[in-house]
Amino acid sequence: MRIDKYLKVSRLIKRRTVANEVADAGRIFVNGKVVKASYNVQIGDEIEITFGNRPVKVRVLNSDEPRTKDIAREMYEIISE
Repeated sequence: MRIDKYLKVSRLIKRRTVANEVADAGRIFVNGKVVKASYNVQIGDEIEITFGNRPVKVRVLNSDEPRTKDIAREMYEIISE
């Protein structure tokens, strides 16, 4: 799954277009490297997103598309906020 879609379905970012813009701005890091919106997410990846001055770091636990919003929270674990 592409990272922009992953961020949307996991509800880390509300809209896919916003996730795409954040990726184009270079504010998404996966395993310490800047990635584009087309990056394919793998289980175990550590994603760091910078929201203004506040970085959020999460680990990918599942990359399947969720059916409900309760399952969406189980797609990642927060490492640091």
